[in-house]
Amino acid sequence: MTVHAPGPGRRPRAAVAMSADAASAVLDPQSLAAFRRVCDLAPFPVLDDLSTARAVSVLAGVELLVTGWGCPPLDADVLRAAPRLRAVVHTAGSVRGHVTDACWDRGIEVSSAAAANALPVAEYTLAMILLSGKRVLERARDYRTTRARGNWLRTSRGVGNYRRTVGILSASLIGRRVIELLRPHDVEVLLHDPYVSEAEAAALGVEAVGLPELFTRCDTVSVHTPLLPATRGLVGRELIESMPADAVLVNTSRGAVVDQAALTDAVLAGRVRAVLDVTDPEALPADHPLWDCEHALITPHLAGSEGNEWRRLADLALDETTRWASGAGFLHPVRRERLAFLA
Repeated sequence: MTVHAPGPGRRPRAAVAMSADAASAVLDPQSLAAFRRVCDLAPFPVLDDLSTARAVSVLAGVELLVTGWGCPPLDADVLRAAPRLRAVVHTAGSVRGHVTDACWDRGIEVSSAAAANALPVAEYTLAMILLSGKRVLERARDYRTTRARGNWLRTSRGVGNYRRTVGILSASLIGRRVIELLRPHDVEVLLHDPYVSEAEAAALGVEAVGLPELFTRCDTVSVHTPLLPATRGLVGRELIESMPADAVLVNTSRGAVVDQAALTDAVLAGRVRAVLDVTDPEALPADHPLWDCEHALITPHLAGSEGNEWRRLADLALDETTRWASGAGFLHPVRRERLAFLA
């Protein structure tokens, strides 16, 4: 079954389905006012439980749902209560948690703000690649302790970013943005992605290599692989142990893509360094040795959109809603056939 946008000249009926906290964070008053100019938006509170009498009443007339973190699954029961629903515009990245097979079977169009969320993650990654190459955080810590500069002319030749080799694991949306942000810098970029040809890699300005070569050649490896059954534990002990001495592993993807025990062993031994915005589990137990290890920097899954960056998610979702309402179609559609490769 295929459904279609309402076409130009008519404001579709819409509702917001996400947690109240997500709505408060992502949809500020200015964003909500902009949405109301484009569509006939159901009054708040948001729909965070789609089984209530009020939710069923709202869903009966809804043509478009603006979803976000905490949206309940849009399963067959929900869709029966929403016979006119034709589109879902998601204000965050992955739609796996709420867009079900029933949505695809009906032909509901889906859009995601994953492209907007990719940018702050890529910015974080670039910052950490450059900071770790210069050893900024470790040297700042030592400076605070010694209160003396030391002889800068005796700095190790391993410090710095000139001609550093950076490996990107997966040409995901985020991986591609990192490649783009690295272009102005004097670094060599290697890429491993089994779905990217050598010609496509060359067009991206990087060298395509096999997975073992990525780890043996790179001073820094940045992980951007979505967590799928095939990628769980992908970065295993053998790959980690093959990294050059003092190499850096940056992970902003999912903790379970990396063998946490193997990485811990390598970092505690001082063989490699790690910048981890995600871990497995998340968060690590309070007594985990990585917390106090000088070779590890752990941040609380903050690379994605936060603070004023939430506005970018709302802006993209608003643009998508505007396009759909006019009959132009989504600029950032999510395709059912691509789900196996998405986070």
